[in-house]
Amino acid sequence: MNSRAFTLSLVIAGIAMFMVQSYIEGREAEFTSKYGDQRQVVIAKVDINEMEIIDDRKVQIVTAPGSYVMPGAFTKVEDLYNSIAATSIKKGEQITKPRVVYPGGRTGLSRQISEGKRAIAIQVGEAEAVGKLIKPGDRVDVLAILDYGSSKIEKLKVKTVLQDVYILATGKRVTNEIPLVGLKVDKEVKKLNLNTYNTFSTVTLELTPNEAQKLIFLKKATSGIYLSLRNNTDKTIERIGGTKLFDVLGEDAAEAKAYFAEQEARKQRRR
Repeated sequence: MNSRAFTLSLVIAGIAMFMVQSYIEGREAEFTSKYGDQRQVVIAKVDINEMEIIDDRKVQIVTAPGSYVMPGAFTKVEDLYNSIAATSIKKGEQITKPRVVYPGGRTGLSRQISEGKRAIAIQVGEAEAVGKLIKPGDRVDVLAILDYGSSKIEKLKVKTVLQDVYILATGKRVTNEIPLVGLKVDKEVKKLNLNTYNTFSTVTLELTPNEAQKLIFLKKATSGIYLSLRNNTDKTIERIGGTKLFDVLGEDAAEAKAYFAEQEARKQRRR
């Protein structure tokens, strides 16, 4: 091979590489000047629902031009451990500080109570709480068993005392909230399963101060309090009278009344 031609080809190749490199560097400098330096930013890997726990399975790091990075955007996945989405975040969106919250005062129950309302908790079992299928955000009616005469069946009455009552919490699970008890950082967050968090023994209701007083009285003075689940969109307030034994018996009520009257007459004669 002609050494002069080989040398010339090497020189031309070097010049070409130099020109290409210069062009790339020039374009990079122009791009940086226009859009800013490349920066790492955290984006959502999947759709994240409001009040859903954020962990490393749902986010990823990508590189973006500085001018495209949102103010307050997270740059490290570790900074999002133990955080909660304050709003829904779509796949591919940058995650910024205003869009997340952390367990604490801001996410506690008091923030969920409407102004002018109060939170009151009652103990319930499966029978009283619709098989414990009630969840925060549901609406219920409150029924009570009123006893007018030493547990005599003919003196009992069932009354719908409150209607369209908002459920703030079931146990430690709060409206628009994650269960805070046992919450830990990092990998432990992944173990929480909100869909099966129904092992509760109390239900917390949102009431007016007057309704709160009624409920406290019912807890003390009645034979039982029951919750009746409503459709959340049903705001109808019914005029419902109390139900007694004779209302349940219907056409047989006269027979029952006669029986109880006879029993009472016998007692009077014995006296």
